[in-house]
Amino acid sequence: MPTVVLLWVWCCAYLNCAGWALSAIHELNAGGYAVALLIGFIALGIWRKGTSPQMLPQIRWRKIRRRFRRLFPLAFLILAAMAFLGGVLYAPSNYDALSYRTPRVLCWLAEGRWYWIHTDFQRLNVRGCGFEWVTAPIIALVHTDRFLFVINAICFALLPGRVFSLLIRLGVRGRVAWLWMWLFPTGYCYLLQAGSIANDLYGALIAMTAVEFALRARESGRAGALWVAILGAGLMTASKAFNLLLLLPWLAAAWPAWRSLFRRPMVSALVLAMAAGTSLVPTALLNLKYCGDWTGMAAEHTANLANGSPIFHLLVNAVLLVMQNFVPPIFPLAGAWNQLMMRLIPPALSDLLGRNFEEAGARLELGEMQQEEAAGLGFGLSVLLAVMFIFKILRRPGPRFSWPGFRAGFKPEWVVPLAAWLAVGVFMAQSGLGCPARYLAPFYALLLAPILAGDVGRLQLLRRTGWRLAGMLVFLLGGLLIVLIPGRPLLPVVPVLRALKAGDSSHR
Repeated sequence: MPTVVLLWVWCCAYLNCAGWALSAIHELNAGGYAVALLIGFIALGIWRKGTSPQMLPQIRWRKIRRRFRRLFPLAFLILAAMAFLGGVLYAPSNYDALSYRTPRVLCWLAEGRWYWIHTDFQRLNVRGCGFEWVTAPIIALVHTDRFLFVINAICFALLPGRVFSLLIRLGVRGRVAWLWMWLFPTGYCYLLQAGSIANDLYGALIAMTAVEFALRARESGRAGALWVAILGAGLMTASKAFNLLLLLPWLAAAWPAWRSLFRRPMVSALVLAMAAGTSLVPTALLNLKYCGDWTGMAAEHTANLANGSPIFHLLVNAVLLVMQNFVPPIFPLAGAWNQLMMRLIPPALSDLLGRNFEEAGARLELGEMQQEEAAGLGFGLSVLLAVMFIFKILRRPGPRFSWPGFRAGFKPEWVVPLAAWLAVGVFMAQSGLGCPARYLAPFYALLLAPILAGDVGRLQLLRRTGWRLAGMLVFLLGGLLIVLIPGRPLLPVVPVLRALKAGDSSHR
């Protein structure tokens, strides 16, 4: 099993449990975290001593240099370095983090424990704490939020390996999976958060890891892989409540391996208890206690967003997903588009949309530039995947569409993606959120694996120069966004505008 990813999942799970435990004894402070981290390092040392002669994983520099001499890995490395540089140069600017995630951690640290904060902005209380418990020790010990972006930087660096491992276990050929492990992280919902303190990238990596290790446990029957999968499942629900839907494909992957838990029942029981502590369960119980609704929607007064017709929600969310994934990264016509939508949407439909969707979604709005708060996979990847899907359908011998049914058995290659599609269908039938493309970040790899699987590995499309040039264009579009993103621009916009005396210009 990959040691670095294993350590990351256990570390996040330990910090979540430590946060709740320190809160319970009113020691949620720098001293409490110093003791908790010391205990954690001692436990890590004991574990590593029993499993490996080296405390830290060995870094194979020669292998790394050889890997990043190739074009796609090198392009990914450059994007990762650019995103990391943006996080180093600029203070965090993510709306959700600055409005409630970081403030709630500051309130807890000031109080020495978790508590229900007296406020009209109930997101401070009702949202899952998975990401916050990972940020809390950093804020407690260094007294700043400038280093929080490192969490997402680590997640982005780990993403290619998880994509590759997940895809090959879902029927994608190794060569195809290798190409897409570098392309997939250029999705704007991942790339734009690599230097940010948003929690979608964190939740997406944990969710992919949970399903991956469930498939590993299914293959090998090893309890250790299933333990990591269980911890990952708990963590992913704590990062986003609607990640509960991902438990369906997770169960489809993990169920055949459940007997391995009985090989070491005491450890398995401890892992299950730890997973419950790292999951949405504590927050759900507290929501039930303080506002009578485990989801917290009653306290936020947003329950009406899920009360419309499921078919209506499904259709509108399908339109939003297509729009938000295929809009160009820079879209100067956004203003004209938004005005056109206001004129074209009938008043009765506009009123219905306003009662069932957030404002941006109700108006079918698009922005002038892709932002981390609303981005999905993005234009480049969406076009590439659409071309591959059409090419696969047109070149497929025999019937154009066929369902494996029971002839294929309950193989993970189709059971897990099918479960993911069913989960997304439930989400789309109920969600009234304005940016579904961003919220599906943990689902995309599972949803799109069937497009890349099977006979697509034998197609000549992936060997064509035009396709590789299109892949490089995807990297270039991602780099353009990293350079121009308003919150962390790498282009020195202000000095250039001052040199051009833009402040004295009458042009808006």
